[in-house]
Amino acid sequence: MDIALDLMKWPAAACVLLPALLVYFGLHVVRRQIIFVDLALAQVSALGTCICVMLGHAEGELHTFFWSFGFTLIGAAIFTATRSVAHPRVPQEALIGIVYVVAAAAAILLLSRSTEGNEVLKRTLIGDVLTVSWSDLWKTSVLYLGIAVVHLVFRRQFLALSFHPAEAEKPGFSVHRWDFFFYALFGLVVTSFVHIGGVLLTFSYLIVPAVCANLLARRLGPMLLVGWLLATVCSLTGLGLSYRFDLPTGAAVVCVLGLALLAVLLFRRRPAAA
Repeated sequence: MDIALDLMKWPAAACVLLPALLVYFGLHVVRRQIIFVDLALAQVSALGTCICVMLGHAEGELHTFFWSFGFTLIGAAIFTATRSVAHPRVPQEALIGIVYVVAAAAAILLLSRSTEGNEVLKRTLIGDVLTVSWSDLWKTSVLYLGIAVVHLVFRRQFLALSFHPAEAEKPGFSVHRWDFFFYALFGLVVTSFVHIGGVLLTFSYLIVPAVCANLLARRLGPMLLVGWLLATVCSLTGLGLSYRFDLPTGAAVVCVLGLALLAVLLFRRRPAAA
């Protein structure tokens, strides 16, 4: 029991505390209908990590983090620019998908000749939550708290972009500036969590709780609460199953989140009582 507690306490804390901000950003992403933007940004961030590994740097170095975030800012600039590209036959989601595919292919090419390339690609994809330490947790928590404060201060502008687009179209509202600011903060969140949980877990925390929250609630406050509670329960369940059956932790949490979404969809389809 003591061994299990020592092994799982910091991963459990990370999977309970950190997804709260991911759920919030996920609600923005779902409302904007750019579902794969987080997956694309996560993969672009992972590409920056792969380049640093090829240059001889370790994955956990601060230098590597800044490279990853720099690549994420490039992705943020691309998505900000393509927001205004009005073409009925080429939605922004298609361009986002292209960025993801190219970034993933580039990462594979970069690491194809590396002796540890497959292992690095595996870690960027599914992460290694069990290696989270107290240092990782408090540094990421402080970063997320700072981002949350920024969103609180400028909540009117950020909410207008995603939830009240009519307000964002009013004269004097700089859509491009606030959109890039949103993507830059979003990219910082994604970059930091990809180093902890990998691309798949980052995407799942951003999208699955947000989709369930939209199905079960209507206002932002209740949606945040539903999303965070669902992420917490699924995280603890996935961690427990991974420890009990010796499964990859990140993959276990992702699958439990998928089952939770299926349960919510079935609940929503249930006929009303007479």
